[in-house]
Amino acid sequence: MSVDMLEIDSDGLYFDEPLHTETQQCIDQAAEEYGNELAEPLLMRAYLLEPEHPVVLVALYRFFYYQHRLKDALIVADRVLLLFARRLGWPQDWQALTSTVLDDNAPQRMTMIRFYLLALKGAGFLQLRLGEHSAAIERLEKVSELDSHDRLGAKALLDVAQAALNQDT
Repeated sequence: MSVDMLEIDSDGLYFDEPLHTETQQCIDQAAEEYGNELAEPLLMRAYLLEPEHPVVLVALYRFFYYQHRLKDALIVADRVLLLFARRLGWPQDWQALTSTVLDDNAPQRMTMIRFYLLALKGAGFLQLRLGEHSAAIERLEKVSELDSHDRLGAKALLDVAQAALNQDT
């Protein structure tokens, strides 16, 4: 069996998890304050309130990414990988994932699987941007291996990372 990343389950999207009111207010206020020094403390407050909520993690990732703080965004991406691996009952090390592990969870958990793989792809992209070409290739190869139909578009990034690595040598 091969998992198709375009399949979406109906058991609730990861963004459907309710946020506490204060957490939502912090995220909303941070969006309004984007571009000044108040945004980051508001996002960190949201993180302290709900450190495992996907919406909070996505907000932090985007903030760091758009601030060009790629190492901080990578830390958040790795946090997402650990959190969702635990939720899915997977190994904590993404390198240990196989298509069999994915098949055992699909299709009933497809949205979480897709989110996990997008976080892994995002981490690979960040490493590519940071000049960590070998590490980027490892992550992007794993996404390509697990998403054999390339629904998530990791193959194009993998080609770029491999070309960058070849230029390094």
